[in-house]
Amino acid sequence: MPGGRALLAVTLLAGVLAAVNASGAALESLLMPGKVIAGHAEFEEDCGKCHDRTDRERQSWLCMDCHEAVADDVRGRRGFHGRQPGVGQVQCRACHSEHRGREADIVKLIRPSFDHTPTDFALTGAHSAVACETCHAAGKRFREATSRCIDCHRSDEPHGGQLGADCAACHGTASWAGGRFDHSKTHFALRDGHADVACDACHLGNRFRGMPQQCVSCHAPDDVHRGSRGPDCASCHVTAGWKTSRFDHARETGFALGGAHAQVDCKGCHTTPNLKDPLPKDCAGCHRADDAHATRFGDGCEKCHTTSAWKPVEFDHVRDGRFALEGRHVELSCHACHTAAVDQQKLGTDCHACHRSRDVHGGRLGEDCSRCHGVDSWRTDVDFDHDLTDFPLVGLHVVVPCHECHAATAYKGVAQDCNGCHQRVDRHKGSLGPDCEACHSPNGWRLWEFDHAKVTGFALTGAHSSAPCDGCHKQPPDVVKLSGDCASCHTQDDVHLGQFGRQCQRCHGSVTFKGARMQ
Repeated sequence: MPGGRALLAVTLLAGVLAAVNASGAALESLLMPGKVIAGHAEFEEDCGKCHDRTDRERQSWLCMDCHEAVADDVRGRRGFHGRQPGVGQVQCRACHSEHRGREADIVKLIRPSFDHTPTDFALTGAHSAVACETCHAAGKRFREATSRCIDCHRSDEPHGGQLGADCAACHGTASWAGGRFDHSKTHFALRDGHADVACDACHLGNRFRGMPQQCVSCHAPDDVHRGSRGPDCASCHVTAGWKTSRFDHARETGFALGGAHAQVDCKGCHTTPNLKDPLPKDCAGCHRADDAHATRFGDGCEKCHTTSAWKPVEFDHVRDGRFALEGRHVELSCHACHTAAVDQQKLGTDCHACHRSRDVHGGRLGEDCSRCHGVDSWRTDVDFDHDLTDFPLVGLHVVVPCHECHAATAYKGVAQDCNGCHQRVDRHKGSLGPDCEACHSPNGWRLWEFDHAKVTGFALTGAHSSAPCDGCHKQPPDVVKLSGDCASCHTQDDVHLGQFGRQCQRCHGSVTFKGARMQ
């Protein structure tokens, strides 16, 4: 009955098709590639919930009909899905594959390698090292994690909520330290020295609202005036520093602070807390204790000194004192000459007026010291032309100190002959008379010239040439006049006892007595 079996098969197929037509979904269920994940299980029998039989490209929007938050991100171009490349064109199935079983992971999130940048909260600074579960609590969707600083850092917030919840307005993600805040948006801009002050230096106890803005509110302990100048510190001081003042001393007091005065601390002159207490305006009023002249030059310090420093002194001694300071005078202290008050002591302009007590001549040479002495030194700066006297200085006499010849300060009555000065060093002991220059030169005692043969008629030959003068000249020539015969000197050496007369040269020569020869 083959024909019967064929009829039975056709009948069964027709029944199945009738059943399928009764429920199209049943057929789709039979044809799906696998079970959906547990989260989608309730929609497994309703394929049309996720699939459009006529337009497959609508599948992603069918997904977002359920995933409304994701749809909002895509439409608003925000969140992780809204910032993906090709957003709105890429199908969900490109990343999330379904029908892989109830336990399948269709998200495929690898946390250590997840790039947080395209989310609404990029991980920067210290956040990049924070574990995921620190912010993403278990059992909650990732998108439910807050992006407000205060929600995570409420326990770290030291301001007690006074500055609001936007921590990022001042702080960065690298560290709490180094906070930035535009203080100029308040009523007190931070400038100069204030810019580097720590917040809690002014905002004690995290008080930020209702802070006083007067300088003295913070700087009362620093007020060296102890309140005597009022609370408006800014009228004199600037924010760059206490020592930088903008007080116009010349305009306010009539006393300009010039030179070194500009560097003097206020307390240097204002010794009382009240700066309005009257002060003298002349130099001596403040500097009397510094007056090295002990008021000898009066109170007009400005005649010599400037406000820059006590030294150097600007005083024209020629113009104001009518006496030029030259040589050693330049180095002298003012008090060396001015020993009393200038309005009581009138000094002369001649040398003798100051140097009378040191005049070794006792005034016997007059009062015009400059005729001989210069202004550099009494002893070395001497300019006296001895050639204009009766005794010109020649030879070694030029370098002899004055006092060697002039024992008396009168510088008069000095002998002009050689023996007058050199008698004590005359090795001839006067035996050759006082006329030293007959033999000696003023260039030196040993440089002597005397022609014995020409002057005396007795030539010095042989042993005579080396004999000392006083070997023959025992007494001065004006006392004992020597003859030219040998016996005049050699009587005691005559072994012949005068038997052969006084003409020894007949037998003996001038070299030696020995070796006599008869002529």
